[in-house]
This record gives sequence, C-alpha cells and structure tokens, in this order.
Amino acid sequence: MKLSARIAAPAAALVLAGLTATACAPQTSDTGAKGDEKTGTLRVWLFQEVGNKPKEKVVDAAVADFAKAHKGAKAEIEYIPVETRAQRVKAAFNDPESAPDLIEYGNTDTAGYVKDGGLADVSPEFGAWADAKDTDPTAKQSVTVDGKVYGAPLFVGVRALYYRTDVFADLGIEVPKSQAELISTAKKIHKKKPALYGLAVGGAYTYGAMPFIWANGGELADGSGASYKAAINSAKARKGIAAYTSLFGDANCPAAKCAAMGGNATVTAFASGKAAMAIGGDFSHAAVEAGTVKGTYAVVPLPGVAENSVAPAFAGGNNIGVLKSSRHRTLAVDLMKSLTGKETQAKMFDAMGFLPTYTDVLAAAAKKEPFVEPFVRTLGAGAKFVPASPAWGQIDSSMILPTMFQEIVSGRKDVAGASDDAAKKMDAAFADAG
Repeated sequence: MKLSARIAAPAAALVLAGLTATACAPQTSDTGAKGDEKTGTLRVWLFQEVGNKPKEKVVDAAVADFAKAHKGAKAEIEYIPVETRAQRVKAAFNDPESAPDLIEYGNTDTAGYVKDGGLADVSPEFGAWADAKDTDPTAKQSVTVDGKVYGAPLFVGVRALYYRTDVFADLGIEVPKSQAELISTAKKIHKKKPALYGLAVGGAYTYGAMPFIWANGGELADGSGASYKAAINSAKARKGIAAYTSLFGDANCPAAKCAAMGGNATVTAFASGKAAMAIGGDFSHAAVEAGTVKGTYAVVPLPGVAENSVAPAFAGGNNIGVLKSSRHRTLAVDLMKSLTGKETQAKMFDAMGFLPTYTDVLAAAAKKEPFVEPFVRTLGAGAKFVPASPAWGQIDSSMILPTMFQEIVSGRKDVAGASDDAAKKMDAAFADAG
C-alpha cells in the first residue's frame, strides 16, 4: 500500500512499511445490507494526505459529476488519518448502522477485509465497466480475492533505482545493467567515496528487498486463497535474500547503521546526499526533489539478474471499495466508478502525482512527466503483489521478513536458518488465517 508523495511523513512510514489493518480487523457475522436505496446521502471515508487540498478538489469534482447524474443522491466525504484507520475500519465492520458506504483502503488490506465480511463483491459491475477493461493486471489483482472483485484500484505505486549522476560521472562509471553489477557498483562507489553509501539499503525495508527475491525466481509464498505456504526458504528465494543482504556491511552500508533502516530512511539518505543510489518509489520523487541532490540524479528501473532486465517490483497502491453493509449499493458502485474512473485518475495524477491504474492513462502520464517513465517501464516489465491472504497483515505487522534480514546482516543466523525460521512463522500465520 502506498499513499502519496510524502516519503518523510509518519503516515507514509506506516504505509510503506506495509503495516496493514487486517490483523486488527474483526471477525464479523452478517454485515449484508437490507435493501438498495436509490436516493439519500452516501458516506465516504478517504485517506487524509499531507497537503490534502489538491486531492479534495479532484474528489469534489468527481462527487459533483456523480450528483448531477443521480438526482436525489449526494455524498459526504470524510478524510480520516491513516494512522487510525485500523480502529475506524474495525468499528465500521462491527457497527454497520454507522459505517460508511465506501472506503479507501490499502491494497494489501484487501484479503483481510474480505475475510472479515466488510467489502462487497462488485465483480458483475466491474466486469461490465468500460474503463475497467484497461486496468493494469497487477492493479486488478490487488482488488481480487478468489476470483471475485472487491473494489476498484485508485492508484498504483512501484519502486525503481535512483542514482547520483554527478557521482557516477566523477568516478567514470556506468549505470548498472544487472543485479550483480548493481552490487559491485555500490561497493566500488563506497570504496572510492567512503562518506557515501554506495546503495542505501535497510534491514526493515521489506519492499526494497522483494525485487531481489523475485528477480532470482523466488516467491514469498505459493498457493491461493486459504492454502498458502511459505516459499521464502526455497533455494531461489535464498539466492535473492543472499544478494540483498550482501549489500550490508563495511563494503557498502554498515549493518550498525543500515540494519534498522526502513524505506523512508534509505530515501532520506539519498535525498540528503549521503548515498549514491537508493531504491525509491514514484512517490519518493517530491522528497528527492526537495533534497540536496536536486538536479544531480536520475532514475532507471531496478536491474534484474540478466543484463538489461528489470527486477519485478512490488505494486503498491490504494483502492476504493463498497462496504457490504451499504444500503445504497447501486449508488455506491456508481460513486466508486466516479472516484476511480479514468478522468478522475488523470486529474489525481496532475494534482497529487499518484500513478494511474489504467494502461492508457498511465502512458499519457509518462508522456506528460518524464520522471514517470522508468516507473511505467517497471510496471510494464511485470510488477508483483503480496500473497492475497488475510494472513499478510499479520506477517507484515509482525515484522517477520525484516527480522529475517536483520538476523542475517547481524550475523546471528545464516540465510538458511533465518529463512527457515521466517517460513515457519509465515506458515503459522497462514494456518491461523485459514
């Protein structure tokens, strides 16, 4: 899940670390609505952004279009803090009478919210919606559980490689074209310029580490629905873990400083001039532009194992879904379409920098803003998603993968032992969720 271009904000730290609300969400019994009213006021909860006014203008325009098309219907928008969304959503699921009709939610929360009976299945309406036919497949996957669609993607976010053009020019080195070159280049830079991390990495940066696992053919887990099994300790996954953790140490990013860093800290290190490279998102662009490296950096897709290949990135983002308890289902679905349709997403990109989830709208955004192009290429090369299991919230919030990385870089465990332990914890979470 990713929010906006506010990498240094506490809310973004929570979201980009992947801390989801699913582990706290309630087990509900029957939240199904009685009836489908065609007039009245719809309540909508959206996330409060840092610098929320541009988002509000786009949303207000979408709501106005909805109101024009639906006589006797209107919408009340409430912007809720991301930090307290777990409690708010839990209360909404437990008390349908006071629940909103629609909510914005992080895409890693989908499976958990579905299990808890909170989201309505909108598969028929989504399937018949003209805009939806151009939805990026990975974005569609983020609203899909067991073949059913539970909302519409609002925006998507992926990560790529930020690098210092001035440092590379000064040292006369080329941009790395493979994972092996990335690692050797990082160490070469740090050796030549000891004050810089070659590549800023973090032991708590789960979504920065995932591309290394995926690029080596590994998976986080195998399966679907309620039958996931951890695959983090497979031979291919271990190869990716070894590649990522090899970047910790005196040759690049000292474990004492880097083991505890998350995604925000690595991007901050880059933006402040302390690192020659960093793995950052499209949503990191504003923070980097506000840093001391403005004008002396560029972005390329994170290289994969094969030369000139692209490492699969995690496809973060947010969705908007209709609550199962809504008494205005038809209206709520139409408002969902208005808030997430092509026109609104194009405006939201202009206002907030959120990447559209439609392939054609995304291509147009890339032409308009050159900085988007490497992220679009990354998406086009095949981004990936976390297991669509309600257990993912528990796995993420329990810091199972960061603990694994930190055990390895600290020397407490080797790759095999740490990944075996992580797999056992993941399997226990999958079993509990099943």
